[in-house]
Amino acid sequence: MRAFLRHAFVALLVFAVALPFLWMAYAAFLPPELVNSGEITRFGFSLANFGALAPEGFWWRLLYSLAVSGLATLLALASGLPAAYALRDGAPLLGLVLFLLAVPAEMLLVPLYGVLNSTRLLGGPWALILPFAASPFVIFLLYQGLRAVPWEIIEAARIDGAGERLILQKILLPVMMPHLVTAGVLSFAAHWNLVLYPRVMTTEPWWTLQVWMADLVRKYPSDWGLLSAAALLGTLPLALVYLLFERKIIETFEGSLKG
Repeated sequence: MRAFLRHAFVALLVFAVALPFLWMAYAAFLPPELVNSGEITRFGFSLANFGALAPEGFWWRLLYSLAVSGLATLLALASGLPAAYALRDGAPLLGLVLFLLAVPAEMLLVPLYGVLNSTRLLGGPWALILPFAASPFVIFLLYQGLRAVPWEIIEAARIDGAGERLILQKILLPVMMPHLVTAGVLSFAAHWNLVLYPRVMTTEPWWTLQVWMADLVRKYPSDWGLLSAAALLGTLPLALVYLLFERKIIETFEGSLKG
């Protein structure tokens, strides 16, 4: 009986979490006339809501956001692994990384606005990329992964004459691949979901998909079919990334918990 109640409780929680996503998928495929008339209980199937997104510029925003978030993530990983390697090798900067990790991002908006304005990057796409080229979260996550690497291997490689670049490329890169994938997925998701930062730092032509969808809600506040179609397609990249790398993400966190 206890097992049944436990399973029923978990199923209820899963349903409560999934309900908004189920409604989003249902409304996205409803014919617009049913949505506009409020007859949402009548079953219907239509792709008209998705077709209406093209004139609004949805596909350009989607491709642009993928490029911006992807490039920012790649830069964060490229800088994060050497930084984590330096920390693991004894660089006395772990406290600074933890401090930066604890600082709310909203507190950095004003000073970062001034920096970007003085460097003439404000308002363009590079304002969404360069400030994220180094991520305290990525550095710390990779540092945690490097703590599980036996450092005798690194010392032995140095004795054999291997340089730091060779150690990073030939030894640590293959070993740290699950952690790099996990850090990349989480970094991509965090950047993809930014709304306030791109709204402040860029002009309307360079808004990301999330900012554009917030503006779409103000433009069509009652068109639930159109809004649901945009939200469904907007969450699809994250869902695909998580499904593609699900096993590596689980392995990474399980290994961290065991450690």
